[in-house]
Amino acid sequence: MRGDLTIRTIRTASGAMAVQIVRYEQGKRVVVRHIGSAHTDAELSVLRQEAEHLRERLCVQPILPGLDTPAMPFLHAESLCLQAVTHRFAYDALRRCCEQCGLHSLAPLYQDLALMRLIEPASKLRTLELLRRHFDVAYAARTVYRLLPELIEHKAAIEEAAYVTARSHFSEAFAVVLYDVTTLYFESQEADDELLARGFSKDDKSKQPQIVLGLLVTPQGFPLMHEVYKGNTFEGHTMLGMVQSFQQRHPDTQPIIVADAAMLSRENLQRLEAQGYRYIVGARLANTTRAFIDQIAAALPRHEGACIRIPSADRTHEVICTYSEKRYKKDRREFDKQIERAKNLIARKEPGKRAKFVKKSNRLNEPYVFDHALREKTAKLLGIKGYSTNIPQRDMADASVVQCYHDLWHVEQAFRMSKTDLRTRPIFHHRHEAIKAHVLLCFMALMMAKFLEIKTGLSLRQVRDILWSVHEAHIVDSLTGRRVTLQTNLSDYHDSGLADVLKPH
Repeated sequence: MRGDLTIRTIRTASGAMAVQIVRYEQGKRVVVRHIGSAHTDAELSVLRQEAEHLRERLCVQPILPGLDTPAMPFLHAESLCLQAVTHRFAYDALRRCCEQCGLHSLAPLYQDLALMRLIEPASKLRTLELLRRHFDVAYAARTVYRLLPELIEHKAAIEEAAYVTARSHFSEAFAVVLYDVTTLYFESQEADDELLARGFSKDDKSKQPQIVLGLLVTPQGFPLMHEVYKGNTFEGHTMLGMVQSFQQRHPDTQPIIVADAAMLSRENLQRLEAQGYRYIVGARLANTTRAFIDQIAAALPRHEGACIRIPSADRTHEVICTYSEKRYKKDRREFDKQIERAKNLIARKEPGKRAKFVKKSNRLNEPYVFDHALREKTAKLLGIKGYSTNIPQRDMADASVVQCYHDLWHVEQAFRMSKTDLRTRPIFHHRHEAIKAHVLLCFMALMMAKFLEIKTGLSLRQVRDILWSVHEAHIVDSLTGRRVTLQTNLSDYHDSGLADVLKPH
């Protein structure tokens, strides 16, 4: 039966080498499976290796539940042996997810490394072992480490696939895009002059070198673009370059840029304004003038949902301020804690680390005193949140501006997913190309994870559990050598909605 299937290599119109599994019926060639297209000898070797493994599997006739099996071979119960248990169903489903996200043109190796991060994020060596054990997919470690850095050559194509996926599957018009940054740290590595550096760590790993990662997503949280920056880069300096790159690639879009208060600087806003961008950015009200804070305090009523829009202190944009009882209670608790801490530090004649309401004094017996002016200024902002925008009220209502800003939690959730579920960090690679390739693999995995979450309404963990509950038992009759495959029930898979999303094409 194995001889009925043949591995065929053919040069495509683009000059790539396509690898296919074919069979011949009545003198006609039938393509059973298109494996992929290779652009280098190394990629061709990987594709042929995968084709050989797949050909062997296709030559074993499976016995699947619910299928009519009139030609089922006779088996001897006393000589049956369970040869292996695999999760090929999950693998094929995630490969279809790769296709839905436009990643199927990449070499199978890259797809497999990305989809494995949805199943069990691990080191590259561990990932290769899991691919072989669970899916019967084998790659040589030296091949993986040689080809991994070459993935970064496909970064633009991968991000274009993300754009097309968002547009075609989610009807995204790109009227709004969200931007934020995070940090990813390294274990047991020294800082360098090019990429790795010590800086402000959002993982509380300030003693270890890190990189800064910028991420642009849709309002639903689907990733569009990413960029890796040196670890001591100020996050406010990353936003404009990312926005410009997106605009250059997609000149037909003119999205509103939504970003956290950390991106707010006069230089950033002026440059955005000069280039015709509209923005919604968190306002750091505490850093504004006393007169501006007094203006807000006088104009904004203290009741739930109160909202005002006033010109900024420098008259370059407008600031929307809202009041919330929930925010007031939270701010008040933190406010009282800071006052108590300040008083204790002053009593002990200590400055504390980044302590609020403590300032130096010229008195010898009292080196530190309580900052009453700052306390009064802070008290006026309790319960108040500000949003800076250059969008006129006639074009977007205040409530819509606030809602757009609140959608930033989708970026934060994407970062949490990448750090926890997909385990982007810590990073153990040493070469800069491998580091960027690792981040790009995680970006691909994030595309797939968010695609499945948005399409099904399930969490990544739920998707993983449902797919992993389906497995195949490979049984061998030791007397005859015949092999059959039994698959577990698919009811949970169909009931979850995954079957509709991951239909074979």
